[in-house]
Amino acid sequence: MLKKTFAALALGTALLSAGQAMAAEYKIDKEGQHAFVDWKISHLGYSFIHGTFKDFDGNFTWDSAKPEASKISVDLKTASLWSNHAERDKHIASADFLDVKKYPEAKFVSTSVKSTGDKTADVTGDLTMHGVTKPVTFKATFNGEGKDPWGGERAGFNATTTLNLNDFGIKGPGATSQTLDLDISVEGVKQK
Repeated sequence: MLKKTFAALALGTALLSAGQAMAAEYKIDKEGQHAFVDWKISHLGYSFIHGTFKDFDGNFTWDSAKPEASKISVDLKTASLWSNHAERDKHIASADFLDVKKYPEAKFVSTSVKSTGDKTADVTGDLTMHGVTKPVTFKATFNGEGKDPWGGERAGFNATTTLNLNDFGIKGPGATSQTLDLDISVEGVKQK
């Protein structure tokens, strides 16, 4: 009887460990600068202004055998915006647009992941920006995973979406500037 109990405990522990080992935790590699939150917006309908947010952090869980169980959370410092033009950056950061003094952070927390192909998925979640929270869906692509040269393990993704600025209480600078394209690229370092 004691042997059967130990065998059952050992099997249960092994199954539980295996289940826990499948979904791994990753920290977005902000320190190594292998992560980007880039944006693009129309300028008067004649060209596009491109920029990035330099300061953000986050993590995700990932299991290639069960991508639907994945989760992601990202916190972004809105004052870290950069568009290669200091005066424009001040204007975008002002109360006219992002109002970074009043709303210093933006946050995305996933609520679902739906596979759409072999390496693609729709990642839906709540985006909080400018004091407003709205559901947003990103089109995500899994780039790959594996060991890195420093003894760690990594997984990488790209994701894109288009935001309607009015949904977040932000008035674009003109009729052609009411939507903002986001292009996110991240590498995550597996946590031990």
